[in-house]
Amino acid sequence: MTQRINSQKQSPELFGKFLEFSNSLGKSAIEPGIRHLVEIRASQINSCAFCLDMHIKQATIHGERPLRLHHLVIWRESPLFTPRERAALAWTEALTQLSPHGVPDEAYEQARVQFGEKELSDLTFQIMAINAWNRLNIAFRGEPGMFDKAYGLDKAGLA
Repeated sequence: MTQRINSQKQSPELFGKFLEFSNSLGKSAIEPGIRHLVEIRASQINSCAFCLDMHIKQATIHGERPLRLHHLVIWRESPLFTPRERAALAWTEALTQLSPHGVPDEAYEQARVQFGEKELSDLTFQIMAINAWNRLNIAFRGEPGMFDKAYGLDKAGLA
């Protein structure tokens, strides 16, 4: 797979603003562990190799257990996720794979039980961001691992 366009180089101002927005999510009301799970799950659904590679490495560096990463694709059947994580994953799936009828009330109600209004709003922005990054990297074929050294992801020991 060869990268088509380097969007960072071609649209530096837009890329910079979007990166600034994404980085600001690190200060949101959502804990890092859930942010990692959301980024990985959306990237799995969207088949974004670049983002999936990056976020698995980030989660590993931040202490996520390998078995939970392997179980993420089967989170509904796995006993390894908390009710809060399950609600975040269900919300991620509902917003990543929008149905013709919108977001199901069941996914919203499940999320509202686990997240306050600000948390749910912040989580939604997190999901929006990863879906946008997925689309950018899928469109222009970002190469998995190409920024490992620059982003410190080589520390994950997964290369």
